[in-house]
Amino acid sequence: MAFAPQIKIPATYLRGGTSKGVFFRLQDLPVSCQVPGEARDRLFMRVIGSPDPYAAHIDGMGGATSSTSKCVILSKSSQPGHDVDYLYGQVSIDKPFVDWSGNCGNLSTGAGAFALHAGLVDPARVPDNGICEVRIWQANIQKTIIARVPVANGQVQEIGDFELDGVTFPAAEIVLEFLDPSDDGDDGAMFPTGNLVDELEVPELGTLQATLISAGIPTVFVNAADIGYTGTELRDDINSDAAALAKLERIRVAGALKMGLIKTPDEALTRQHTPKVAFVAPPTDYTTSSGKTVTAADIDLLVRALSMGKLHHAMMGTAAVAIGTAAAIPGTLVNLAAGGDARSAVRFGHPSGTLRVGAEAVQENGQWRVTKAIMSRSARIIMEGVVRVPDGSF
Repeated sequence: MAFAPQIKIPATYLRGGTSKGVFFRLQDLPVSCQVPGEARDRLFMRVIGSPDPYAAHIDGMGGATSSTSKCVILSKSSQPGHDVDYLYGQVSIDKPFVDWSGNCGNLSTGAGAFALHAGLVDPARVPDNGICEVRIWQANIQKTIIARVPVANGQVQEIGDFELDGVTFPAAEIVLEFLDPSDDGDDGAMFPTGNLVDELEVPELGTLQATLISAGIPTVFVNAADIGYTGTELRDDINSDAAALAKLERIRVAGALKMGLIKTPDEALTRQHTPKVAFVAPPTDYTTSSGKTVTAADIDLLVRALSMGKLHHAMMGTAAVAIGTAAAIPGTLVNLAAGGDARSAVRFGHPSGTLRVGAEAVQENGQWRVTKAIMSRSARIIMEGVVRVPDGSF
């Protein structure tokens, strides 16, 4: 029996922040995959190696974690005042599903760098040496991101001495600025319920205090102590405990219902990427996953967050925006865990170390709005060329 050869598609494998993804230029995708739909989803799942009942991604580019099961499409922007359109797909590991409901803040860093690598930015805007301000339209959530990418000799500078907890080696610093990152839902409210703290009814757990916020990405914040944790937990403490994961998923589903993101609990199965669920605690000493000691004096609070049903090894960039925003608003659980003071920046402890994020929040007509959030990440191309997929995969 004759078999067709594999199809080769130009692609770049790139680390952005504490995530990795397969990046494509829209024009390089097969025609059927240049538009949203089943063909595109099937292609991305086959590229990553999903769905994989072994949860190992042996036959694909994925790394069997939510941080490494991602695909990105970039194209010249259709939006005035922007350089590129950036579309992000979170590929489920064990289910035939690609979630397009949110952004990846970490890969936003990669989007800025890749836009330059791929020649998608007007050459007249790229300095020979200095910082190139890449104006990104985040197509999933219809928001603007500014990536300030260092350039040396007309090329993206990837190597540097900026260290990012959760990434093994240093690289060049890229500053990200998320403009007006709060959700523009039906009423434009950053707090969908109108409350800084809600009473959240969770099956089998009872009533929990929760801050439900849409900034960066919809996020459900609860107090670590209220669900039996200290906020110093590492991945294995949570991810090896099926009961703990089920409990946190119940919290996520309850939050999604209260935020109006889903109408029935069953819908949460097809919306795995959003909302995120995170638990917070006041600062205390702890040891990171790499063995480094973080002291209470190093941080303002502790945060642990889940992505795609598992505790993240560091912190999602979009969740960091939510953390920084909530920390800036007096009365939220995040702000209270950080001491309750007004602040324009916060440094929090996560499983791999610490991260600082700034946010500017203002109150207008009785409602809170965040004008921008800022953080530093880095990005590096790991491999470029073509990715191969079997004919008939999409």
